[in-house]
Amino acid sequence: MITIKKMRELEELAADQGISVEELMENAGKAVFEAVTERYDLIGKTIVVFAGQGNNGGDAFVAARYFAEENPVVVLFFGDVEKMSEESELNYNRIKKHIPIFEIRSKDDLEKFHLQQSLDYLFIDGLLGTGLKGIVREPFDYGMDLFNSQNAVKVAIDIPSGINGDTGKIEDKCCEVELIVCFHDLKKGLEKLKEKIIVMDIGIPDDSVKIEKA
Repeated sequence: MITIKKMRELEELAADQGISVEELMENAGKAVFEAVTERYDLIGKTIVVFAGQGNNGGDAFVAARYFAEENPVVVLFFGDVEKMSEESELNYNRIKKHIPIFEIRSKDDLEKFHLQQSLDYLFIDGLLGTGLKGIVREPFDYGMDLFNSQNAVKVAIDIPSGINGDTGKIEDKCCEVELIVCFHDLKKGLEKLKEKIIVMDIGIPDDSVKIEKA
């Protein structure tokens, strides 16, 4: 198991070794796609990606690109493009001409989006990841309510949004999923959910590798 602090230290180590955030994000999104396609038959499914403005959302944009090679994909983006990291914005721009993206900043925006009840859905949770601090705020809480209210196969990227990655505590609400695609190692707060977890390697080095700095 690994703490969120330790995970961030390893991501910094990756940067020291020349492994960029962009590369890790690409690997993460592809890993989600590979884990999901290994577990589920996606024939006839429509993929709905719930993406936030953090790097968890960036991973989701990458995953959306891979899913769109074979399936209809829709992205619900919660937050502000202006608040994205450079890497997340890059992956947002890569898909926006090819995949429908609905920007959700308010409850009114979300009410304009309608799911067709006749379709067979798979939902991807890329809303908050490990970046949650305190209670879930607007518009992310609206996204979680929609995510939980619909009948679909449901998958979380790295950690279900709303769960503290270190303690497992749910401050307010969380995305309820049947599969969690964890990166590098099981997050400490997810120990009780380990039967739902697949751990995927995304190229983050082990800290046994020492870097000599000049």
